[in-house]
Amino acid sequence: MKPDTLKDKFIPVLTILLALIVVWYVAAIFMNAPFQRDMDQRGNVTSTTMEFVKKTLSQPKPILPAPHQVASNVFENTFLRKLSSNRSLVYHAGVTLSSTVLGFALGTLLGIAIAVGIVHIKTLDRSLMPWIIASQTVPILAIAPMVIVVLGAINITGLIPKALISTYLSFFPVAVGMVKGLRSPEIMHLDLMRTYNATALQTFWKLRVPASIPFLFTSMKVAIAASLVGAIVGELPTGAVAGIGSKLLAGSYYSQTIDIWAALVAGSVLAAMLVAIVGLVSKIVDRAMGGRPA
Repeated sequence: MKPDTLKDKFIPVLTILLALIVVWYVAAIFMNAPFQRDMDQRGNVTSTTMEFVKKTLSQPKPILPAPHQVASNVFENTFLRKLSSNRSLVYHAGVTLSSTVLGFALGTLLGIAIAVGIVHIKTLDRSLMPWIIASQTVPILAIAPMVIVVLGAINITGLIPKALISTYLSFFPVAVGMVKGLRSPEIMHLDLMRTYNATALQTFWKLRVPASIPFLFTSMKVAIAASLVGAIVGELPTGAVAGIGSKLLAGSYYSQTIDIWAALVAGSVLAAMLVAIVGLVSKIVDRAMGGRPA
């Protein structure tokens, strides 16, 4: 990749990032100011403007933590904790990652299977597709507790319920993307396969599947992020003691807003890493199929 291309890609991203950080600091000052003003009045403390601003950005339990407070918390609980510690973000991210990956795998397989059925069986296209779309209109926060309770009644707890919630969120983008991909070959190409007297199975493997690969990996990027959201949501109704969801719960119970934001950052970083891995696999598969490197 050319240096000017890297420059064109990263400068806009860094500009937006810096702008967001500035807005974040300003918002933290204004949101934390009322509490700090009340504390100063109770203690009969008079502060200059700069001293007051510093206090709003260094509260132990702020309404909105400052970026440096969140960054310090993330650094401490990522690099200065043992991986087995229940305060380690790496440990909690690993717990959430296990259910995310399992749910993503199940969701991908289910989405592909549904897509293949819809493309080849018209009855499924007319009957199943509307229900698939309708299923995504139900809030996951309403479904997650029901899944946990029902599976808990038959002694299925732990990883499986959370993975199934991830599956519920991740199968939809894969199914829709694969349907689009399997139907992407042009009529001329399908007619050419018939001219060669290819069977339906040969047409599927030689034409439809290769044409659907770009659509599959694009939808998988969405699915892996949705799967992570499902895993975190699945940890909330269970009162989990490990996982990013448990960090969010503990932070809300004890008003540890800095811990809450640190857990959110950890989840965001984990999501970015998973999407990047799917993108890398996509490039490897594309090159293996004869695609030109970008």
